[in-house]
Amino acid sequence: MAKQSQVQSVSKNGSKRTTEEQPWVRIPLIAIALGFLLLFLVLPLVAIFIKAFEKGAGVYVAAITDPDALSAIKLTLLVAILTVPLNAIFGIAAAWAITKFEFKGKSLLITLIDLPFAISPVIAGLVFVLLFSAHGLFGEFLFANDIKILFAVPGIVLATLFVTFPFVARELIPLMQAQGTAEEEASLTLGAGGFKTFLHVTLPNIKWGLLYGVILCNARAVGEFGAVSIVSGHIRGLTNTMPLHIEILYNEYQFSAAFAVASLMSILAIITLVLKNFIEWKTSQQG
Repeated sequence: MAKQSQVQSVSKNGSKRTTEEQPWVRIPLIAIALGFLLLFLVLPLVAIFIKAFEKGAGVYVAAITDPDALSAIKLTLLVAILTVPLNAIFGIAAAWAITKFEFKGKSLLITLIDLPFAISPVIAGLVFVLLFSAHGLFGEFLFANDIKILFAVPGIVLATLFVTFPFVARELIPLMQAQGTAEEEASLTLGAGGFKTFLHVTLPNIKWGLLYGVILCNARAVGEFGAVSIVSGHIRGLTNTMPLHIEILYNEYQFSAAFAVASLMSILAIITLVLKNFIEWKTSQQG
């Protein structure tokens, strides 16, 4: 009989051994996984940097220091700086309410949190157009008070907020459900107030999950295209984020410049991936 796989078997000294398979099963599976990653992740990433430096370092530097490129970079960072903290606050509040209390409308709140996952970002952008355009629901009021939402930074921030607000909450909800309420109840029984309990009991327990959600939220905010494309107006130097600027450069056949800016986004993605893996490691160490 063939040797059966061993799944998390415990040796005599109490240590756990991972799954063991026959080499003819293990090696092809590893090769397929590595080949898939090489073909669909590593090679495209390398191609971006090769294309970015195709015409030399001078062209690369000129592309990323172009005034329109710098404006797009600044706007992208501004949107991330504004949306990520707001999403963190909302995610903590929503997760706290859902996991620690019972109230009417709890299921509805969970459904609303998941709504951006079910709606196309383009449709989300169109919703903001219906609300804030000249002929939209609030159009007359905004025009009368000279308030610009669409084709301006506020519209981009609102659209990005919409598509990113589930990320922090969705990371914290299962974590806080698994932790239960025993520690908070003990803290309250000992006389600590609600804020003190949150600050000294809840927050330390969720800090790595919170950081994980913040990183995912930031990655989506930086890379968002669909919703932002609808509400931005594609105004050079004013409302173009990095993804929109890359699209314009590519459509104008400025391939080296487009890939140069894309390489910056790739670097941000790599940094995000490293931070994500570090937090996953820290979480597993705590577990």
